[in-house]
Amino acid sequence: MKKYKRSFFPFIGLMLMMVLSPFAQKPTDTNLFGHVILKSTGEHLPYINISLKGTAIGTATDASGHYFLKNLPVGTFTVVASGMGYTSEEKVVSLEAGKSLELDFILLEDAIQLSNVVVSANRSEGNRKEAAVVVNVISPKTFESTNSVCVAQGLNFQPGLRVETNCQNCGYQQVRINGLDGPYSQILIDSRPIFSSLAGVYGLEQIPASMVERIEVMRGGGSALFGSNAIAGTVNIITREPDVNAVTLSNTTNAIGGEALDVNHSFNASVVSDNNKAGILFFGSTRNRGVWDANGDGFSEVTSIRSKNLGFRSYYRTTNYSKLTLEYHHLSEFRRGGSQVDRQPHEADIAEQVEHLIHTGGIRWDLFDKDNRFKVSMFSSAQAIDRNSYYGAQQDLNAYGYTTDLSWLTGGQLVYSFSKLLWMPADLTLGAEYNLNNLEDQIPGYFRHIQQEVRIASVYAQNEWKNAQWSILTGLRMDKHNLLNNPVFSPRVNIRYSPVESLSFRASLSTGFRAPQAFDEDLHINIAGGEAMLIVIDPNLQEERSLSYSASVDMNRQWGSVQMNFLAEAFYTELNQVFVLEEIGYNADGIINFLRRNGSGAVVQGLNLEGILVPHTDFSFQFGLTLQQSLYREPERWSEQVEPQKEMFRTPNQYAYFTSNWKFLKASELSFSGTYTGSMYVKHYAGNIPEDRVVETPSFVDVTIKYAHDFKINGEIRGQWNAGVQNILNSYQKDFDTGPTRDSGYIYGPALPRTFFVGFKIEL
Repeated sequence: MKKYKRSFFPFIGLMLMMVLSPFAQKPTDTNLFGHVILKSTGEHLPYINISLKGTAIGTATDASGHYFLKNLPVGTFTVVASGMGYTSEEKVVSLEAGKSLELDFILLEDAIQLSNVVVSANRSEGNRKEAAVVVNVISPKTFESTNSVCVAQGLNFQPGLRVETNCQNCGYQQVRINGLDGPYSQILIDSRPIFSSLAGVYGLEQIPASMVERIEVMRGGGSALFGSNAIAGTVNIITREPDVNAVTLSNTTNAIGGEALDVNHSFNASVVSDNNKAGILFFGSTRNRGVWDANGDGFSEVTSIRSKNLGFRSYYRTTNYSKLTLEYHHLSEFRRGGSQVDRQPHEADIAEQVEHLIHTGGIRWDLFDKDNRFKVSMFSSAQAIDRNSYYGAQQDLNAYGYTTDLSWLTGGQLVYSFSKLLWMPADLTLGAEYNLNNLEDQIPGYFRHIQQEVRIASVYAQNEWKNAQWSILTGLRMDKHNLLNNPVFSPRVNIRYSPVESLSFRASLSTGFRAPQAFDEDLHINIAGGEAMLIVIDPNLQEERSLSYSASVDMNRQWGSVQMNFLAEAFYTELNQVFVLEEIGYNADGIINFLRRNGSGAVVQGLNLEGILVPHTDFSFQFGLTLQQSLYREPERWSEQVEPQKEMFRTPNQYAYFTSNWKFLKASELSFSGTYTGSMYVKHYAGNIPEDRVVETPSFVDVTIKYAHDFKINGEIRGQWNAGVQNILNSYQKDFDTGPTRDSGYIYGPALPRTFFVGFKIEL
């Protein structure tokens, strides 16, 4: 890590020097205050965002639903009140020097979340309902009601998404979108692609739910602003921001299989200055999960984890029209699985042990135009990872490895708003980015050494014409990848047409590519038959190209207090020169090798259905269903012992989810949630079985029930205790391999067996 300390933070100091020059602001003694209430009940709403459009000025209502902004600029401004689960309201005010003005807001409940503010379409805040692409939002409420303690668990509750576990020994997970593997999706943190291949191995499970404000999901190629490797979709993890003075403490304790404990502690503490000029949010979490053995053979099916996460996110308004944001978080994690977990890894029959030290940080400077015509952003982010690992069997001393990974991103973006461009209002976005990833992975005893430097220089242009009836989003991205001879141009087009307010049609076309490089699965080692299995890259591997189409219809209706939303979305993706893995036998050192090569191509197509029904403010029900097919154009061989086949592995043709929440007795809530995973084909390598074979899995239904009760200690301290059961039906894999010759990758279905949990939360 020492060699990264010199390269990880210099960009922060440089940009601070650029933007933290003295800005003189004359006090105006112009103040704005008021409250926000819910129209249906008249109750005051806490933590509603209040902002002056076109400026860096904003705050949030306190626990009593009131707000206060002081020393505001003089002039005419649009003030916006917005919050997740409520409709936004805008009011125009004239602010005069030396005067205070009361401005109150009355909001409506938006249980189907069509009015949510999202940023994933163009990195600028906009109304989800008017976006040219379908943007789904996972709120903190979803994490709470489903007892999801990390990002990986919460992602299961979106149409087209499925998180799967790929290893019994270390718990390696990946998210699949519209039936495609994890490397086809782009993971963003606060709209920045800082999630490297190494981070992707365990990263989704390493991000605690407590540091997440919301997650925005776009299926398909979507916007040109994000990388061309966003083929299946984009997952944008938006972290919490400081908005009010508050402290939150929470705990969730799980008993996996009624035995192994998984204890999670978290805290958030935010401090905002009286003039709202500066604020900082500190967050932290710890996790201690014990190992769990499903069949009593002494080998793990659920990995032990010990982790600590600590960080902050802060802002400083350099002027009324500019804002500096600085963030950093540190993660240390130890995970161990296999057998004899109380011994050193090389003393066990099978062991996978991984220790991570991860530093992630970023800085962003935003400049707004007081006439609300443009916004300029400069940003830089970095992530440094040190990993010590052991992936081995049969007490092998050669299985120790060491990995270092540095990712760095810097760039700038301009958004210019036209009152009319050709035929309607438009937002033009221009930007440039430079992305560097330097990876070195070594296992000396296996004579494995991956040294990979990826440099991508990108420019993009995107224009969005938008009014209440139409949205037309067109963009072009150019990426110059150092592993490719020529730049890659990726056009993307998205259209929304709303003939009436309650009905929207959308269509999109996008292209993308994947370069011939190492991906997350290459940095994880499966073990089968007591032997390690390594992936090597074909020296003649060519880039993979994609072409995707989608079309959707989105309907919403309201009858009195009853709200309904229904979405149907068809998708079709062609993969040319698709990457496939094929067993090529033992290398000169006696290790099984798999070759990543180009295949004939593939087609993934299907239909996503999503529905939300809110018959009453105290009850809601949401569901999603995906019907799909993933096939290679020609049968592909993966093993010398098995006939080639056209079906892609680990891609069920049907999968679904549901969530429901019922509030009763005013302070109590009962939540039901669940997922359905249809039958699929998985690989099963020889070891416990005499030769490799293909297995068709059964289907699974994983249902969770949770009860939560809110209480108040006094007027300023609120609390909640909760309890429940995950996977009530204990719908879990029954045919795990046993003993030291097992195939660690032969795992499918729900990640956890029946699990009991209790928890509490305190808010100050």
